[in-house]
Amino acid sequence: MTELWTDPQWLAGAHAWVDEQTDALGLERTGDAEQPHITVWSTVLKVPTTAGSVWFKANHGRLQHEAALVTLLAERVPDRVEPLLAADLDRGWMLMRDAGTRMRELVVVEASLVRWHPVLDSVARISVAMEDDVDALLAIGVPDVRLAILPASYAALLEEIDVAPRFRAATGWVAELCEQLAVYGIRESLQHDDLHDGQVFVRDGRHWVVDWGDACVSHPFFALAVALEGQIAWGLDDVENSVDTGPFRDTFLAPYAAAYPNLSHADLVEAARLATRLGWAARAVNGHLSVDQASTRRRLEMFVDGRVED
Repeated sequence: MTELWTDPQWLAGAHAWVDEQTDALGLERTGDAEQPHITVWSTVLKVPTTAGSVWFKANHGRLQHEAALVTLLAERVPDRVEPLLAADLDRGWMLMRDAGTRMRELVVVEASLVRWHPVLDSVARISVAMEDDVDALLAIGVPDVRLAILPASYAALLEEIDVAPRFRAATGWVAELCEQLAVYGIRESLQHDDLHDGQVFVRDGRHWVVDWGDACVSHPFFALAVALEGQIAWGLDDVENSVDTGPFRDTFLAPYAAAYPNLSHADLVEAARLATRLGWAARAVNGHLSVDQASTRRRLEMFVDGRVED
């Protein structure tokens, strides 16, 4: 698929669309576009204009719904997800304003993880706000990874790839965890599913979570798997379990404490514990690509073993 993104005819069509949209916005190009990102599933063009750079993104296949999803998010939570400058929902094309400075670089410069607090708060509030939109999310193609179907999806995944017996043996555990998590009655909603510091940008003092292509309809606490265990716990020096993730978890849980007053803090903490582990199984299911089975196996290791093998 990467051949498409570099095909001269496809690029000419993408550039023509960008020019059409920037003209409609009253923007003029000030230089040639760059193509800094090419993967199997998407590509990005950086286009300099008189109002600063704008970004074009095209998705393919299972991620093509991202344009429609971001459009819906901007309608529901415009203070947290910025509206697109333009979109072609049929082709999955988006034109976006520059989001600012990537949080990954700011964390290094500031030698602090404190920016994760407003990010986790915002992501939780987005999920709460989208609880009534599950049908709309599924209708535009957002993957369904809800608790009721996750055990079967997990079993189907293990039929597709070659894995050690312990991963197959965990199929029953997936079902048990889903049942335990469902007891708390937290509504399933939109979940980012790849929440790391490369997906957050800072502009004008605000934190913007971007790249919603991996988002799914699932238990919202699954976002904590990547954010807490896959990122924050490693700290600034990339040392496993070097950071107490409890305060960050509690920041994420605060909007849920307000939305679900029937649940105690202990209830929410236990639900988060279950979801953080089970979230790796969901991430393996939702993020699986036949061309990248190594990533799927690492996620399965995080689920079953609680760590990635060296």
